[in-house]
Amino acid sequence: MTDTTNLPLDGIRVIDFTQAEQGPIATLQLADFGADVIKIERPGVGDLSRHTVGGTSIEATNNPTYVAMNRNKRSMELDTKSEAGKQVIYELVKVSDVVVNNFRPGVMDKLGFSYEKLKEINPRIVFASATGYGPVGPYAKRPGQDMVAQAVTGFMYETADPSVPQSIVPTAICDYTGGMHLCQGIMAALIGREKTGLGRKVDVCLYDSMIHTQLQEVAYWSKYKQVLNWAAMPLAIHSEAKDGPIVVIGAFMPNPLKAMCAAMEIDDLTIPYPDMASQIKNKKIIQDTLRKEIAKYTMEEALARFEGQDVLCSPVRKLSEVMDDPQTKINNMIIDLDHPILGKIKTLGCPVHISDAPVTVRIMPPQLGEHTEEILRELGLAAGDGK
Repeated sequence: MTDTTNLPLDGIRVIDFTQAEQGPIATLQLADFGADVIKIERPGVGDLSRHTVGGTSIEATNNPTYVAMNRNKRSMELDTKSEAGKQVIYELVKVSDVVVNNFRPGVMDKLGFSYEKLKEINPRIVFASATGYGPVGPYAKRPGQDMVAQAVTGFMYETADPSVPQSIVPTAICDYTGGMHLCQGIMAALIGREKTGLGRKVDVCLYDSMIHTQLQEVAYWSKYKQVLNWAAMPLAIHSEAKDGPIVVIGAFMPNPLKAMCAAMEIDDLTIPYPDMASQIKNKKIIQDTLRKEIAKYTMEEALARFEGQDVLCSPVRKLSEVMDDPQTKINNMIIDLDHPILGKIKTLGCPVHISDAPVTVRIMPPQLGEHTEEILRELGLAAGDGK
């Protein structure tokens, strides 16, 4: 394996039962930080994300969604329902630090891999579970899914404009957020283990993660019984310039509306609408006035005017434009892979930058079972054990 001695999680071994996105996002972060992540995959099937799109059989287990989340991991094809397969997991637990799964509550118990069982084998093991709703409660047995989580947690309900129908956020924001919380919990448990010598159980669920994204909104509602909706504020404006959409935000300055009017060279709207209460009440007038002015300019011209007044603003860009942006490249957020099956493909780098420990692709996103025999040898087991 590539040298990881300068990476912060060097020496940490993770047994990874996760699939799809919530779990693999967490173990991707651990792998990028230097952990030896061993991905346990069902024989002939593997991670669900391998099969998100079609194609030939080998392409279907190497599609871009799988590739995006599984670099720097090793794949072990193992029948965990067989007694031989269970024994391999028990041997792995003896020499590992973390076990991660995103099954429904109770599945790990049925497989014979409960926290109680595994901590008997290795008291230092950190046992981390990601679920839809948590291990107990009326929803515990329900399957977790990103778009359902958006709906059930209130995340989807509010819109920037009440006349616009509620809609699903197109990226898997709940899976990603839950995965990051899972990673945080695992690393906190590993730090705690240094004090106590003992592992811990970590539970994260989509439901809690998406409620937690609304921490300001919950506190505001609790105090005032009013909805706090930043996107619906009068000075949060999505507008069309001559050649495309821009966003302008009046915030973090003493009198943002005055600055916005100065940028458009129109009469100061703070004279009739001097405070937030009057601006909220007259939101439509303010926004219609500014949108009419913005429409007179190209995106570049309008943005230059707002930037000249230190008003927050941005073009509304396509993902392809973001990928080509020099800031994206300077931040090392694009990784070019020469994948053995897919060929040239771009994936995202790590958003956490640690000095003297850059994230690189040490291990290409593995083929199904690519490292099975290698891992068995490390355990002192023979090829074919676990079947």
